[in-house]
Amino acid sequence: MNFPAELKYSKDHEWVKFEGDTAIIGISDFAQDALGDVVFVNLPGEGDEVNAGEAFGDVESVKAVSDLVSPVSGTIVAVNEELADAPETLNSDPYGAWIIKVEGVTAQEELLDAAAYEAFCAEEA
Repeated sequence: MNFPAELKYSKDHEWVKFEGDTAIIGISDFAQDALGDVVFVNLPGEGDEVNAGEAFGDVESVKAVSDLVSPVSGTIVAVNEELADAPETLNSDPYGAWIIKVEGVTAQEELLDAAAYEAFCAEEA
């Protein structure tokens, strides 16, 4: 299991990378492993508002459909449209395959650093 130290994590298994005023969001290695083979991603639209702790889309795998829960509040400024044609990228490169980019971040869920998230995942396993 991979837990890059430069990222923050939510207890809903999303990762966040802050670049200036932009929050880049994807799903963690733990999440993609638990999901199994991802076959579809229901993406939001650019300009949509997201709220910390609320669903903004979902991921469908061979096992289940799981909500994507935003770890921050703000406005979506970019959506990774490549996931529509290649959702399996979330499995093969969970930290390279971002889902949305959010600006105007006004709230953050209780984000964990890599060590705290790794400990949280160990409890859930």
